[in-house]
Amino acid sequence: MMNLSTVIACGCRYRTPPINQLLNYTPFLHLHLHLQGRPPSFNNLNLPNFNLLPTGNCLFFRMERFWSGSGINKNKQMVEHLQRYGVISSMKVAEVMETIDRAIFVPDGTSAYVDSPMPIGYNATISAPHMHATCLQLLEENLQPGMHALDVGSGTGYLTACFAIMVGPQGRAVGVEHIPELVASSIKNIEKSAAATLLKEGSLSLHAGDGRQGWPECAPYDAIHVGAAAPEIPQPLIDQLKPGGRMVIPVGNMFQDLKVVDKNPDGSISIRSETSVRYVPLTSRDAQLRGY
Repeated sequence: MMNLSTVIACGCRYRTPPINQLLNYTPFLHLHLHLQGRPPSFNNLNLPNFNLLPTGNCLFFRMERFWSGSGINKNKQMVEHLQRYGVISSMKVAEVMETIDRAIFVPDGTSAYVDSPMPIGYNATISAPHMHATCLQLLEENLQPGMHALDVGSGTGYLTACFAIMVGPQGRAVGVEHIPELVASSIKNIEKSAAATLLKEGSLSLHAGDGRQGWPECAPYDAIHVGAAAPEIPQPLIDQLKPGGRMVIPVGNMFQDLKVVDKNPDGSISIRSETSVRYVPLTSRDAQLRGY
């Protein structure tokens, strides 16, 4: 038999919290399955009914959160909690996530700092804070000042703004989103954020387009992030990755892995699986609006 604490430690990137923390919060615990190899069978465990519900880019367990929404009322506190649970280990990533206030990029009336993905309309979501932190850390070495970064499926613009802060005014951060209404709203969001000057000066830009084709005008890229799950890695994105560059992309259909794709100096490709995840599909605009 595997106890509850073991499952939580196996199931996510957080350190295992005290059991009383798991029993005193709101109705759901948001986890990405951070597993290596085959996941354990939950059917043989003597556990509460988790009522596993795939949604957005996560798996919700019918349990408690690591922290309650009411306790996270400031962006800095959200980042501190992610540090406490071992999600953020990089001071640079912590600094950037403190600089870009998540509340600007989530729908009005939602709990901005809860560790959960949120619907943003058009059958799209904004990822949970811990997933943003994970991707920023995986790409950190490729988001140095002066580098070029591409955010595919840029949504409300949050991660694109983080990229822009990291690469700075001498770099280039590009967001591509195939829902024009989201592109328009993301520009308004960024205009209210710490990345507003970078948008105005042109080192940060957002475009309406099919992200599966990348954005060749600003290629090659040191870093590429894809915010939806592709059945396979799109070749145009591999082509637009600079030698020495890195792409982070969820791949799969029902079962998905977050893939880390490195282009070696000789142009060859190395791919590894970082973790199991659940994202909305990377598809056409029409298919997304129809509900996939």
